[in-house]
Amino acid sequence: MRSHGQAAWELLLPAAAAPARRRGRALQEALREAVRSGRLAAGTRLPSTRALAADLGVSRGLVTEAYEQLTAEGYLRSDRGAGTWVGDAARGRLGGTPARGAVRDPGGGTRTEEALAAVSQGPDPATRARGAVARNPDPDTRAARAPGAGAPAVRVDFRPGTPDLSLFPRAAWSAAQRAVLARLPHPALGYPDPRGLPELREALAGMLTRRRGVVADPERLVVCSGVAQASTLLGFVLRARGLDAIGIEDPGSPEHGRLFASTGLDTVWLPLDEEGLRPEPLAASGVRAVVVTPSHQFPSGISWSAERRAALLDWARAVDGHVLEDDYDGDFRYDRAPVGALQGLDPERVVYAGSVSKSLAPGLRLGWMLVPEALLAEVVERKRTMDLGNPVLDQAVLAEFVTRGAYDRQLRRCQRAYRERRDALLSALAEHLPGTCVSGIAAGLHVIARVPGRYGPPERFLARSAEAGVALRPLEEYGTARPGDGDVRLVIGYAHLTPPVLTDGIRRVAEAVRRG
Repeated sequence: MRSHGQAAWELLLPAAAAPARRRGRALQEALREAVRSGRLAAGTRLPSTRALAADLGVSRGLVTEAYEQLTAEGYLRSDRGAGTWVGDAARGRLGGTPARGAVRDPGGGTRTEEALAAVSQGPDPATRARGAVARNPDPDTRAARAPGAGAPAVRVDFRPGTPDLSLFPRAAWSAAQRAVLARLPHPALGYPDPRGLPELREALAGMLTRRRGVVADPERLVVCSGVAQASTLLGFVLRARGLDAIGIEDPGSPEHGRLFASTGLDTVWLPLDEEGLRPEPLAASGVRAVVVTPSHQFPSGISWSAERRAALLDWARAVDGHVLEDDYDGDFRYDRAPVGALQGLDPERVVYAGSVSKSLAPGLRLGWMLVPEALLAEVVERKRTMDLGNPVLDQAVLAEFVTRGAYDRQLRRCQRAYRERRDALLSALAEHLPGTCVSGIAAGLHVIARVPGRYGPPERFLARSAEAGVALRPLEEYGTARPGDGDVRLVIGYAHLTPPVLTDGIRRVAEAVRRG
């Protein structure tokens, strides 16, 4: 065991010498890369946190935090009282060649079964739906919809998916625009590389490696118009390869079904439990591609367990399939560091997609996808024929914005605001609708609230709330299950509402249902 400890000490020593403010992140990055590259082989027992901390000359808490973070992500596994080992979920590039993960870095709650109680009462086998009817917007466009004619005016809109657009950093964005217009050469305004502006791909690769733990080769990063376009690009490629269906989470975003239906793919609803996608229905479904939200599942709010992340990748390897990871709000975790992206465990099986829709504004229509080598040429050709690439000026401004550190500052600003608003919402629910259970991790832009049936059956609860001018969205709109226990399960968005408005909205609901 000592030889393993010595190997770990040698691999992690440079990280221990990093500046104090980023030593913890450096240690996690070094350990993650050592597992990915195979320098720490699967099954290797790691030294105790006390021993490794002593070898590295760092605090034990720093090593403990690194072990816990990488265990949550699936790189390590541990048994209470028996030690920590390297897991077998992580894979490098196809054929066992090293992953190209080294890039320039320009930027220098609790899990609960409540959110998924409805799933256990839903259909056990995977449910296939041709062009699944979407009743809510997709991860990029889950914005509030206007009420129908004659409906009461909406005073407080709790429907999820919209960030606070007043937080858009107008001054910093304007400064980046001026800098770009001053320096961008005339030839750069010609038709762009369909993958995206090289300087933006470099900046995004560094940022995503640092913040989300992905394997980000700029040559395999494609700039696109949000996660919606990433989904359709992948759908067209998979359909051309002969696939006829793709799996989506149940509950999940029905808009994924719409997007993939537009490319000719059927959708198969795959049930979740409190740990993530259930392996048995997935194996029985016959699909060879799935779209998932493992870091903060939409809408249930859970973070997939390390075991389910590993099981999904094992399935993808067994069926020669692919996974689309929709990392729609991966940066917004309020109680601890965000769990790293699934893609980092196997960049040749996972297509990673994200956007600035939650961090800046959905109207920018800027996103990205990291594509496995085997799919890259086909995705890039589809992007070329679809729109010849995203606008050069917009890409150059985002590259400038990321490189000068403004994007990191914007994320910190949003995190502070959204954490405060989440706390305000939970306090309002506890005060005005006592007995309401909020589930899911402390992350993202929404919560799942299970309101006791004593406040009225779901139909009447929603009707009374609408009459009071409050727009709500029930959890049942996001999946196939209908529990029928009388409780009201709501998906409540809070990021776009100030604390006073959040409190007023919940008070209006409480008064309306009590009058009823």
